[in-house]
Amino acid sequence: MQRRSFLKAVSVGMWTGTGFVLGDPARFALAAEPAAGIPDLVAVKNGEPEALFDRGIEALGGMGRFVKKGQKVVVKPNIGWNVSPERAANTNPRLVRRIVEHCLQAGAKEVYVFDHTCDAWRDSYRTSGIEQAVKDAGGKLAPGNSEGYFQTVAIPRGRRLREVKEHELILQADVLINVPVLKSHGGARLTVAMKNLMGVVWDRSEWHANDLHQCIADFATYRKPDLNVVDAYNVLLRHGPRGVSTADVANLRSQLLSTDLVTADAAAAKLFGLEPDAVDYIRIAGEMGAGRKDLENLAIRRIVL
Repeated sequence: MQRRSFLKAVSVGMWTGTGFVLGDPARFALAAEPAAGIPDLVAVKNGEPEALFDRGIEALGGMGRFVKKGQKVVVKPNIGWNVSPERAANTNPRLVRRIVEHCLQAGAKEVYVFDHTCDAWRDSYRTSGIEQAVKDAGGKLAPGNSEGYFQTVAIPRGRRLREVKEHELILQADVLINVPVLKSHGGARLTVAMKNLMGVVWDRSEWHANDLHQCIADFATYRKPDLNVVDAYNVLLRHGPRGVSTADVANLRSQLLSTDLVTADAAAAKLFGLEPDAVDYIRIAGEMGAGRKDLENLAIRRIVL
């Protein structure tokens, strides 16, 4: 599909072994509670996706801090795989719906949801539950399956990644909300906020062939979402990124929110049972100044529902 057809369609909304120990309270012992003000990171647990987000975004200053009346918002979940929600390979559809609702309540003119999927996009959107969730919330779905939707942009600070083709919706958006699901990954070890942004570019196969971890960190120096919401309600512990069965999934009923995607990934690594530096792209991105991974020096608000 070419650009003209794409814009016409979206305008009417037609787009149809980890060392992890469950129950370990140390996974949330990231830093002291902030004395006052808005924290660098909010970690919420023991709730359903909607309630986790409601409390998390409130603690981070409310959706009105990020979305203003009349703005165009893009929500970027992981919708890469044609599997059902209980497999935890994609972002939880209930969380996506809640985020879209919050954006519209804050006055957003339009809220688009999309991903450059790995499986066929129509199948992934439908089977993941995200297609129906977005429609129910009043948002719009858009595809990422054609190179015609993507425009070349430079990555000025990139070491290996010097330019990419980025989806035009991202380039046109006033607000970008990044909503990854926390899960294992065979090549990158973990998929979280930084890696989820591979779904906004066309030529990601070049990343895999050109030092994946460095390319992920390079892109993080360029593309900084306004808000990152890590879905850790169900977490795929093994056989990621697609998963094999629900036996690989742990129900952690948790969520992490931050404006800093490196901070979000560092905290997610701890939640998964890893030190942030054990994931190369988190270490590299921190060293490149793309964000902060020194959780011990950050203001973190922990909420238990």
